[in-house]
Amino acid sequence: MTDMRIQDVLAQVKQEAAKVIIGQQDVLDQALIAICCGQHALIEGVPGVAKTLLVRTLAKLLGCDFGRIQFTPDLMPSDITGTTIFDMRSQEFKVMKGPVFTTFLLADEINRAPAKTQSALLQAMQERQVTLDRQTHPLPADFTVFATQNPVEYEGTYPLPEAQKDRFLLKIAMDMPGWDDELELARRMANDAAPEKALADGAITPVLAPGALSAVRAQLPQVLLRDELLEYIVRLVQATRRQECVLVGAGPRATQALVMASRAAAALDGRDFVTPDDVKGLARAVMAHRLLLRPEYEIEGLTCDEVVARVLEDVAVPR
Repeated sequence: MTDMRIQDVLAQVKQEAAKVIIGQQDVLDQALIAICCGQHALIEGVPGVAKTLLVRTLAKLLGCDFGRIQFTPDLMPSDITGTTIFDMRSQEFKVMKGPVFTTFLLADEINRAPAKTQSALLQAMQERQVTLDRQTHPLPADFTVFATQNPVEYEGTYPLPEAQKDRFLLKIAMDMPGWDDELELARRMANDAAPEKALADGAITPVLAPGALSAVRAQLPQVLLRDELLEYIVRLVQATRRQECVLVGAGPRATQALVMASRAAAALDGRDFVTPDDVKGLARAVMAHRLLLRPEYEIEGLTCDEVVARVLEDVAVPR
């Protein structure tokens, strides 16, 4: 199965996921883009919009292990990474690996834990390895973090540190379902075919065998990205740093993210070349969470999404 084209794999994954995920096509697309790029995604939405179901479904379809951590205010870093304990029988220390040792990790409600605990994921996300008592332990090559968070105005939440937000390829906004989607959900529940039950009963067929995802990801650089589009990406990112309302603009990691994500978006659309629409369609998801606004503009109600929209209007699109 590793000789499958990346475009074909993504098309099959979307087709199978539709058997479980109702609506949320943009969310599914962006999650697949993060996976294709070998990067991480931050998913923001209120409870109950199927964030966990989305990640579990993708893990099954792509032949990956799934792990979940529920973040709470009393969670400690060792609860994530693991620890070493002394085994009385063998009279030696043994490593007890934490839940971070998986392939697809759902960090649920990550902003309910303080910064010290959130930072336990930084090394894992950046280097795909974990250090326990001065010993480094590798994580799977396809290790991917899907961190969910509630909107920051919810009670008992902590804003993520800037360094951590920058390590997420994109931020996915997961909204409430529309009328048709929620009605379809109600019908499935009434017919004893709830999405969670369908997933547990094997309603979807895995697209990739375990360990095959890396070979699919390796095809991403083959998607053509013309020089004028590379220049367009750099102009967009640098334009965020010149906005009067922005205290800290998008950094070079945003440029790298937009290059990778645009290629993945083209593959998701079945193409082997990137268009300006691929770049524009992902600019908000890639850059908005990396911006830091000046306080006086935040007080006035300006959002980072609006700043990115302004940048897209100001920067000329290559023809």
